[in-house]
Amino acid sequence: MEYAPEEYTRHYIVQALFKLMGEYEYEKIGVTDIARKAGVGRATFYRYFKRKEDVIEFYFSHNAKEFLFEQRYYPRCREDYKAIVREVFVRFRENKERFLLIRRAHLEYLYLDFLNRNFSAMFRKEYEDVGAYAPYLYAGMVFNVSMRWLERDCADAIDELAETMIDAIYFKP
Repeated sequence: MEYAPEEYTRHYIVQALFKLMGEYEYEKIGVTDIARKAGVGRATFYRYFKRKEDVIEFYFSHNAKEFLFEQRYYPRCREDYKAIVREVFVRFRENKERFLLIRRAHLEYLYLDFLNRNFSAMFRKEYEDVGAYAPYLYAGMVFNVSMRWLERDCADAIDELAETMIDAIYFKP
């Protein structure tokens, strides 16, 4: 996936925020700190983001776009869905350190909000007849399993997690 020049600036800002989150409490990090660490001015920060939380939301959105870009097929069966869920957990584990920083800053609600928005948009587009609550059921499942897995240091096998989630979706106890 190729990036436009402004995308690089956004990524520098994302990297800077996460580096600072590793060193300081989130509440003590200012926009000036982020801009300085990213090698940009405050005006540049505000050109792309209104607040620090927007940086984390961009991080989620960008990762989701990359994930969707790499999905080259439409899931048609249980095994296709399991492969997608498995890949979600692979990417989560690859980003474990960032999720730990997000959790330490008590910002995991941003992840849940992101999942809710995206599952809702996907269901409106692809599954309009499933009801108003289904997207939140799926978002909640991904969020809660992800956060529990993070608490366990992502130690449980990804294939087992994916199988458990697919069993829940297909109502297999």
